Amino acid sequence: MIGQEKVYETLEALGIPYEYFEHPEAPTVELALRYCQNLDSTHCKNLFFRNHKGDRHYLVILRCDRSLAIHDLEQKLRQGKLSFASDRRMMKYLGLRPGSVSPFGLVNDVEHHVYVFLDENLRDTAKLSFHPNDNRASLSIRTEDFVRFMDSTGNGYEWVKLY
Repeated sequence: MIGQEKVYETLEALGIPYEYFEHPEAPTVELALRYCQNLDSTHCKNLFFRNHKGDRHYLVILRCDRSLAIHDLEQKLRQGKLSFASDRRMMKYLGLRPGSVSPFGLVNDVEHHVYVFLDENLRDTAKLSFHPNDNRASLSIRTEDFVRFMDSTGNGYEWVKLY
């Protein structure tokens, strides 16, 4: 797995405090929720997609307790037909393996290839939590600090109403 230390270095360089919570391996949101019940933050679901041609990749971030049909997501994002990106693409663009998808993977996207869609309902939360590129831990950061992190990545992103 690539970039866990790079995540901490990036957050520290930006002066972003975080809470670290170690737990057993949690490759699914359902498992992560079992271990992260005591975190005072909104745990997020992170979905990695590619377009029909395979030349554009998207990270979609929403509350962990929400779900969307891919067809509905296609309508909302207006990026054409979407499908989940392969493990190979996930490693190439985010430096991550399945079960560890996180916006912190953007530290590995040196070409700023991945475009991010953030559910606008997340704006109203005080803190967000994600894996730090390793599904054996979760990090909780203030939402305003997460926005600073996103601004620092160089990746394009936008807030959209997903539900």
